[in-house]
Amino acid sequence: MYKKYFKRIFSFSGALLLTAALALLIGTIAVVIKAKGSGPVLFRQERPGKNGKLFTIYKFRTMSSELFRGEIKLSDVDRITRFGSFLRKTSLDELPQLFNVLKGEMSFIGPRPLLQEYLPLYSPRQSRRHDVLPGITGFAQVNGRNAITWEQKFEYDVMYVENLKFRTDAKIFFKTIWNVLRREGVNNSEEMTMDIFKGNDEYTKPAADNAAF
Repeated sequence: MYKKYFKRIFSFSGALLLTAALALLIGTIAVVIKAKGSGPVLFRQERPGKNGKLFTIYKFRTMSSELFRGEIKLSDVDRITRFGSFLRKTSLDELPQLFNVLKGEMSFIGPRPLLQEYLPLYSPRQSRRHDVLPGITGFAQVNGRNAITWEQKFEYDVMYVENLKFRTDAKIFFKTIWNVLRREGVNNSEEMTMDIFKGNDEYTKPAADNAAF
């Protein structure tokens, strides 16, 4: 019942309330980003959502539009602005995803939407992370985020899918707030701080004994 009906109602209502409550903050961040550079305010990228269906994810832009310094091509790390670094450390760059939630493309809680290039690389079990809507935060994010391996992260995602209920979402929600306040596990995005996922040479189910629902 919760998975089929109430999860969407809670996500939509929460996103609507937060968008209204944080409208001034969202507008201020947009103005600062625009004032500090010539690039767009939002970062947009296609990501796979529920059942692997592609959607456009929104984030605040945290990198400069400068690709070269002289003849040297800048890395993504070098392109992160000082304000962008602040947004990432505080997870404020994720605020535009409230609009993805309102559109029904994401939920508050769920597996993080990753690169579409990963789709053919998942094992059958790992692919189950797409059985539900992706989330702004998720079970893997509150259990190590970028400090764990891809296999561990995907196993947490599947464990979430297999144990989806209101109590699980409530625990993840409050633990996310706690982690953000302590700035624990809220460093740069997945693509920036982890190696690119290259698939499973020989997939074995990793242990996730520290996780609790």
